[in-house]
Amino acid sequence: MKKLYALFTLLLILVLAVSSNPVIAQNYTSRIVDNTSSGDDPGEVSTILTAHDKNAIFDNVATYTFEVKNTYNKTQTGKVTYLITDQFNKKLRKDSILINVEQHSSRSYDFTLPQLKSGFYKVNFMINVTDYDDTTRRVFGIRPDEIRSAHSRPDDFDKFWETAKAQLAKVKPEYKITEKFDLEKDNRKVFLIEMKSLGNKTIYVWLTEPEHHQKYQKFPVLLLLPGYQATNIPLLGRDDDMAFVSPDVRGQGLSKENFDMRREDYIVNGLEDKNKYIMRGIIMDCIRAIDFIYSRPELGHDRIGVTGGSMGGYLSITTAALDKRVTFCAPQNPFMSDIYNMDNGAVEWPINYMKKYVTIRPELTFEKALDNLQYFDTKNFASAINCPVVMGIGLLDPFVPPNNSYVVFNSIKTKKKIFVFKDLGHEVGDKYYNYEIRFTRDTFGLF
Repeated sequence: MKKLYALFTLLLILVLAVSSNPVIAQNYTSRIVDNTSSGDDPGEVSTILTAHDKNAIFDNVATYTFEVKNTYNKTQTGKVTYLITDQFNKKLRKDSILINVEQHSSRSYDFTLPQLKSGFYKVNFMINVTDYDDTTRRVFGIRPDEIRSAHSRPDDFDKFWETAKAQLAKVKPEYKITEKFDLEKDNRKVFLIEMKSLGNKTIYVWLTEPEHHQKYQKFPVLLLLPGYQATNIPLLGRDDDMAFVSPDVRGQGLSKENFDMRREDYIVNGLEDKNKYIMRGIIMDCIRAIDFIYSRPELGHDRIGVTGGSMGGYLSITTAALDKRVTFCAPQNPFMSDIYNMDNGAVEWPINYMKKYVTIRPELTFEKALDNLQYFDTKNFASAINCPVVMGIGLLDPFVPPNNSYVVFNSIKTKKKIFVFKDLGHEVGDKYYNYEIRFTRDTFGLF
């Protein structure tokens, strides 16, 4: 139990580090409220919207109950309206009902939304009564297991990445390992490793491992991949049977040498040339981190897990797809998914930055940028994964719409499981992390 608690604490620290990023993690479940009391009447109106499926995923039609509670000393009259849109904010259906909620009472109203084809849809429930206006925003899915991308991956996708890995293999890593005694505690050693990666760029990786172990014991490794513009830290905890590796990929944390730039410029760096796009080097940095794991005799080469959220989720999938040394993959809210379907109002970030970048690159068009990004689209990696996957998503995610997430999940051909959080944005809940902890230890054979 102590080991499970320690690993949960570790994952929570990682999530909080990503969630502190104002661009990547925000709370998208807040509601717009205008609550105006009538005279000195101290009452209020409150509402609860309940989906008739715990994940808000339905086989045919979506159904909800909208409960209205009135503690005013007078009746509240007005209407409840729902508005359904697709992920591009195109209006699909709008309807209203009149409501009448007497003083100090509550009423519940059932809604059966019109039948829709498979996919995810936004729905706004709006109440407008005598002393209260409110909008509750939700997302629901219809048979998401049927969702597929309309766009195939480039014919030379595999060749492109084989070339990148071959170029990485020619770069001598030149590992320089420094033990950080001042950071060590809880019987865990801390090491900072300097190494060379693709393009002979210097990156830094943290390694923490138990201080004492049996002779010939090899520790399984959890590779914790970073979120967008996040700085990794040495991850400790009291686990005496597992090592943690957390890289600062190029342009982030300690690895900013020659890549220190504004956060909005990072995602578009080199976008005009797929062979120079920064994500190509970042993905190779993750593979180089696995090379390091293989160089260490005390680390288990047959038990390597990858996990991370947002960009870290993306890197978990791309690394597992390109490097068969990965034992399991646990991404949360992986971005850059089904990129062609991120345009036309589906998301603002990073598409808007990419459109701005095109305006200062005369040789680049937005269409060409999207074509280049097909070599970096999460869905195009997913089908190549050959290890188990556990994935978590939030249906209210403004950066990774659930349609895009399910395109990735449905492309995975191995044993897999997905956790859906209907009321969360670019984050996942404790239920996911509790499962990931057990999944990690079970996969590693740690009991």
